[in-house]
Amino acid sequence: MKRIGLITSGGDAPGMNACIRAITKYCLNIGIVPIGFFDGYQGIIENRCLELGFTDVNNIIHQGGTILGTARSEEFRTAQGRSKAIGNLLSNKIDALICIGGDGTFAGANVLSEEMNIPVIGIPGTIDNDISGTDHSIGYDTALNTVIDAIDKIRDTASSHHRIFFVEVMGRNSGFIAANTGLASGAIDILIPEREGSIEAICEKLEKGRQRKKTSSIVIVAEGCKLGHAQHIADQVSARLKDYDTKVSILGHIQRGGDPTSFDRILASRLGVAAVEGLIAGRKDEMVGIIKNQVVYTPFEEAIREGHHIDEEVLRVADILSI
Repeated sequence: MKRIGLITSGGDAPGMNACIRAITKYCLNIGIVPIGFFDGYQGIIENRCLELGFTDVNNIIHQGGTILGTARSEEFRTAQGRSKAIGNLLSNKIDALICIGGDGTFAGANVLSEEMNIPVIGIPGTIDNDISGTDHSIGYDTALNTVIDAIDKIRDTASSHHRIFFVEVMGRNSGFIAANTGLASGAIDILIPEREGSIEAICEKLEKGRQRKKTSSIVIVAEGCKLGHAQHIADQVSARLKDYDTKVSILGHIQRGGDPTSFDRILASRLGVAAVEGLIAGRKDEMVGIIKNQVVYTPFEEAIREGHHIDEEVLRVADILSI
């Protein structure tokens, strides 16, 4: 194996640069040439790439985002688009490919591997933490800390004005960010896609809190919540509890930015090295992850199909301590 291609794809996540650095440095140290393609699969289709050297990855371990850029490529979903991508990988003499991203990235990698018969290893890089085969995905820990920092600031205002804040967090159809930040920030309620909920239940919790002299509260709403978005939920609660002062804060893409935490830098570094080692060992069509602090490899299809399930213990403890 002489040349390994590398992309970051889908939503950016803090720690992707640390992972690019790890892959690049390890490859160069063992005589493999790392080729970075810009903007995910679209960059492969358009043959926009760079032979990465040590200077390209110096001083990026602490930076958020991705120096390679990222994009979602509709063209890659077509046979014609993938044909272009395969042609460019062949012309660049790419022996294997490493894809950093989420389930969409891995689905594309799986198809590409089948059509081209090239070894592909995936690395989970998504703040949603919704992929099976790893306890944590790159960027998830940083997103948690970003959200908690924001909620702590929101709570200052909530306490000063005796308000109920509905804080909407990201996660697509996964409630990992909401569940864990809800527990860590002392939220009175956590609304996630994995749980059925009701406006009546939210109101009951708020009323119970007031009976216990609670003058302000935080309700965490995952963006995929079955009850709707935070504003819709807040409006319904306000209609029932007319004497409550309710506000909504949608944190948005602030959760995807910022310098990665030490946890994400270490995770990204370990996974980057493990991806290269997996390819050298003859692995393909797998995602590398860490479970119970041990490196593991999971077939793409399983990682995509199974998903990552919420820890019920986190929700149980959050319910106990919510009021």
